[in-house]
Amino acid sequence: MSFNPGFILKNRHVQTLYSTFFAKPVKLDFEIERFELSDGDFVECYWYNRADTDKGRPIVTLFHGLEGSFQSPYIQKVMQSLKKEGFSSVLMHFRGCSLKENLLPRSYHSGDTSDAREWIEYLSKKYTLSTLFAVGYSLGANMLLKLLAQYSDKSPLRACVAVSAPMLLDVCANQMNRGFSKIYQAHLMKHLKNSLLKKYRKFPMKKYIGIDEQKVKKLKTFWDFDGVYTAPIHGFDSAQDYYRRSSSKQYLKEIKTPTLIIHAQDDPFMTPEVIPKESEVSLHVRLNILKHGGHVGFIDGTLFKPKYYLQERITTYIKEYAQKRG
Repeated sequence: MSFNPGFILKNRHVQTLYSTFFAKPVKLDFEIERFELSDGDFVECYWYNRADTDKGRPIVTLFHGLEGSFQSPYIQKVMQSLKKEGFSSVLMHFRGCSLKENLLPRSYHSGDTSDAREWIEYLSKKYTLSTLFAVGYSLGANMLLKLLAQYSDKSPLRACVAVSAPMLLDVCANQMNRGFSKIYQAHLMKHLKNSLLKKYRKFPMKKYIGIDEQKVKKLKTFWDFDGVYTAPIHGFDSAQDYYRRSSSKQYLKEIKTPTLIIHAQDDPFMTPEVIPKESEVSLHVRLNILKHGGHVGFIDGTLFKPKYYLQERITTYIKEYAQKRG
């Protein structure tokens, strides 16, 4: 499948920001399922074209990026694309990313596969006639790749897609603190800090992580945030320990599920070092590395006559495996 963006769309920042400034918002009729987790917390799962347990319609679980949600344009567009091809899709929000606050001081992170595993295994038991797939974006893609490696040859998923995965988290955290990428970092940090500050209203967060609300407000980088919150609240020794253990690139050889990795060489969130070589992935992993595309962009055509390569590529790949049996 060819990808030929016009001149302006060859700019990586235009690709990355296109959906925010140009794409028309879509209102989908969701069915919301509150999924209870084994530690007493919950995640909200937004279904579109929900499958019946006795019909065997294939189900695609979606995992959004950092601070994403059902409102993210890339989620809405792929759900529309999947419905046209007869798929049911469901977005599993990470903790705290839907419209409801969670019940524990902890949150989610790039290497936390436990919630996704519980959800997928619930689907495999309830929808026994349905073939299961998964698609992850950015943070959700890194998490999904790590989960697939953990599953090895016992995965309940038929095939998966990982888009713009930050497969070396420390490298990406460094890149986000350089040049124009600082703008993206500042935007995401604002959301992360607001989410954390809300937890101070419900929990003795200073007791848990050792800093007060004023110091949270002064955090500027991912290294700062992950060092004072993500790492300690989730059992890591430091931000570096969290990045080292959670980065998915080291696990790619262990994946036994057919998986498509879609990545742009000009992704402003990362450096070329993040992109795996053929020798670094298993035989079950297919690399779709494009010269342009930005971060979760991949807008083809022209600025005013766009074509959404990403949704089409994902749907085509999943259809290929939905048609295979056994």
